Amino acid sequence: MKGNADINLIVITGPTATGKTRLGALLAHRLEGEVISGDSRQVYRGMDIGTGKDLEDFIVDGKKIPYHLIDIHDPGYEYNVYEYQKDFFRIFTKIHERGNLPVLVGGTGLYIEAVLRGYKLIRVPVDPAYRTTLDGKSMEELTAMLTTYKKLHNITDLDTRKRLVRALEIEHYYATRPETDDPLPEINPMVFGINVNRETRRENISRRLRKRLDEGMVEEVRKLLDQGVTADHLIYYGLEYKYITLYLTGKLSYDDMVKKLEISIHQFAKRQVTWFRGMEKRGIPIHWIDAKLPDGKKIEKIIELLSRKSIQNKQYPYKDGKISRFFINT
Repeated sequence: MKGNADINLIVITGPTATGKTRLGALLAHRLEGEVISGDSRQVYRGMDIGTGKDLEDFIVDGKKIPYHLIDIHDPGYEYNVYEYQKDFFRIFTKIHERGNLPVLVGGTGLYIEAVLRGYKLIRVPVDPAYRTTLDGKSMEELTAMLTTYKKLHNITDLDTRKRLVRALEIEHYYATRPETDDPLPEINPMVFGINVNRETRRENISRRLRKRLDEGMVEEVRKLLDQGVTADHLIYYGLEYKYITLYLTGKLSYDDMVKKLEISIHQFAKRQVTWFRGMEKRGIPIHWIDAKLPDGKKIEKIIELLSRKSIQNKQYPYKDGKISRFFINT
């Protein structure tokens, strides 16, 4: 990130079930922008209900808002933050070449922070020789090994043996090779978060889970299994796919699956909030917008905050004037 420069990226983030997708689409419509997804699982085709793609949210006033990094890989592929960062900046550059404004929308904190902080990332290949050294070690031993590399903020690394082995493989690679220093496009973002109180967040999550189950989320996972996506891969994708797969493979009853899944989503949302607060401590300002406001009011609040930043810097935050004309009219 850089200061005292034209804003060239708007970010809409926040915990799950807060209406980020629709808000991002409405904002992109207002500012002639294009949406880039910041969700680690919406990259997969056929994983629609469980990832909450809600593609109808991208239709505003009969117009389809352009969106990116959704439905770009088949299930079974293991997408990662390295690929996301590369894909994001490739698309970010193309959007600007078209004279439009990128609007990053999503709740995968690691992916978003990798973009905003310009993490220096390297592609980590599978290392069969190193993996052989991990054979026979228990989950507890693998976890202890991982803690020697880093503090375990992301406990999803501990969900399965496969995740643990991959996390260790990545840390081992980083420890034994120098980082690359590929130049990244310069960004000057303004970040907005959807702020929701705990009780409302829990109500939204529980209501949305039941809606998705009614819409056929179990059938979606069954179809993926029937198509040959392995149970291990679906469990790797976490939460909805993990628990529904455990149900479909006879390891959980339906009621237990729903109960455990609901608890896990609540815990996940809490971790998301913790991550975003950590981003603020790490130097990324987030302008929090009250989730209770109607979408129209949220948009006006965002426009107002953008305008204030523009005035403070004594320049419009986007060089071709597409945003500034809205400020003139407000």
